[in-house]
Amino acid sequence: MNEFPQNPFQILDPNIRWAPSQDDLFQKAYEQLIPPLVYKIRLAVKEWRDSDYSGASETTKALLKLWFKEGGHKKNGNVFQYYFAQREAIESIIYLYEIAKAKDKYELMRFDSSGRISTGMFPESWPRYVIKMATGTGKTKVLSLALAWSYFHKLYEPESDLSRNFLIIAPNIIVLNRLRRDFDDFKIFKQDPLIPENGYFDRDWQNDFHMTLHIQDELKPITEEGNLFLTNIHRVYLNEDKKPSLEEEFLGKKPAPDADTSKGMDLGKVLRSAKIKDLVVMNDEAHHIHDENMQWFKSIEDINNHLKLKQGKGISLQVDNTATPKHDKGAIFVQTICDYPLVEAIKQRIVKSPVLPDEASRAKLSEKTSSEFVERYKDYIHLGYIEWKKQFDELKSQKTPILFVMTLDTKEANQTKDYLEANYPEFKDSVLLIHTKKSGEISESASSKRDKEELKQLRKDADAIDEDTSPYKAVVSVMMLREGWDVRNVMTIVGLRPYGSPSKILPEQTLI
Repeated sequence: MNEFPQNPFQILDPNIRWAPSQDDLFQKAYEQLIPPLVYKIRLAVKEWRDSDYSGASETTKALLKLWFKEGGHKKNGNVFQYYFAQREAIESIIYLYEIAKAKDKYELMRFDSSGRISTGMFPESWPRYVIKMATGTGKTKVLSLALAWSYFHKLYEPESDLSRNFLIIAPNIIVLNRLRRDFDDFKIFKQDPLIPENGYFDRDWQNDFHMTLHIQDELKPITEEGNLFLTNIHRVYLNEDKKPSLEEEFLGKKPAPDADTSKGMDLGKVLRSAKIKDLVVMNDEAHHIHDENMQWFKSIEDINNHLKLKQGKGISLQVDNTATPKHDKGAIFVQTICDYPLVEAIKQRIVKSPVLPDEASRAKLSEKTSSEFVERYKDYIHLGYIEWKKQFDELKSQKTPILFVMTLDTKEANQTKDYLEANYPEFKDSVLLIHTKKSGEISESASSKRDKEELKQLRKDADAIDEDTSPYKAVVSVMMLREGWDVRNVMTIVGLRPYGSPSKILPEQTLI
């Protein structure tokens, strides 16, 4: 990839995209490296783009011409332009749905380049497209583009199968809060050039965009003009044994096969009601949906079945976003329709380029013989501090770089926090531990009010880590980097847990 374009806005030819080397293929199975549908979809989308979107509806053509006009969009002296990766993602969604009419597994399988997939690999009976984009490359923008397209297509195209009702699901509070920053008060639709001005293509786009936002339990009257339900997965289903702990709400929990919705608001029930006649489902951090026996998938399937029973048709479309659409054994989801891998994002400087400490420094590292975690890895922690200190001294007048230490369990996290604060003056009272007590959970005996206050403060501190007002210089946690915690100031990562650990932390989820 030496000649790979560094300009992230440049249209990429399918034949110059990243592909695994023979060494990669020797070490890993084909299905763990290559999404089988992507290459043929790229070719078809390129041909369609070059034809000026031939065969598309007037609504689709109008929106695509607006979003991707040459030179970008000028506002307040600044130029806004979508990355090509974002453009290719929405083009692929639209091409497959509207032009190729690939709304089931049989039609999608026409794009298979591997000869290795079968109908049994598609457990859903509704259109489902998976967008694979490296963390930090703007997947939320793709969701907003898909939402705007579906909304206006349904409004303006008489035979449209799409919807003006949307369910966006996050796996936990961290991701939900990130989504809220874009969708609260529909801010992203005001900041980005998503909705054309009135009169564009002789339509009143701005006046015709009316949608009601429902967040978590804050359910407002359902309207026929359009509804956006933005929720944590725990509001679509709840665990059968007990309400989710605050740690589970905050960090997320692997959905259990036997979960139900008997405690708390069941948004699924609302979405199955006669008031909702059609629906588009969007899942953020959708690597959670790697097993059709899990409740996340079953909840969506149940909503689809109820819609089909009451309205005659099921879910209009499901769009899943994740950097790592992989099953437990590593195979990539066969529904993946586009791929912007980490290596391309690094080449185009959309995400940080990983840099290892120099060889001489790494050569000095040794794991000590000790039963104490911090004593065993003190060399690694110290090297992390040295690398962080270089960045701190260089950047402190501009921003505060963050040292992130990832441990294997909560006990180790607590020990690491104490060690940093006791041994490095810069970290005194400035290490954020993403747990509430040594067990990693809030005590069951704590009052409900205290629980909520502790969780509220934890959310606030984590969300504000990039802000100049944040007092923190280091973060220690077990799980934070695995669930879409998009922060820019994390400059140094000390991974005191293997990527092969049971929780399957992946490099694509930590480089942001």
